[in-house]
Amino acid sequence: MDEEGRRAKMAANEAVFRQVNERIEGLHRSLLAGDADSEMAVVCECGDLACAQQVTVDVRSYEQVRSDATLFIVTPGHDIQDVEEIISRRDGYDVVCKNRGLGRNVAEATDPRS
Repeated sequence: MDEEGRRAKMAANEAVFRQVNERIEGLHRSLLAGDADSEMAVVCECGDLACAQQVTVDVRSYEQVRSDATLFIVTPGHDIQDVEEIISRRDGYDVVCKNRGLGRNVAEATDPRS
């Protein structure tokens, strides 16, 4: 698989986890009446479909990440250096950006909030 194909595949994998987390966030909001200061457990949005790591994130931070289709939440060390860039290290998770080639295109095309 060439470099661009690999970027697209990793972005598609990460988009699957993003969709799962969107459902988790929706359930969380309905149960807690939209409390933006509360925390929730989401799944790591790395490119490894076998990953089952959970990450605790507050709703406000989750919403900040979701405001940009190219951003994903990953467990520290789960970034793929030649595919994405860590833009923020937070307590218990990193935020990565799909800012290159087909990876960016796939991330934007699969954004459930677009």
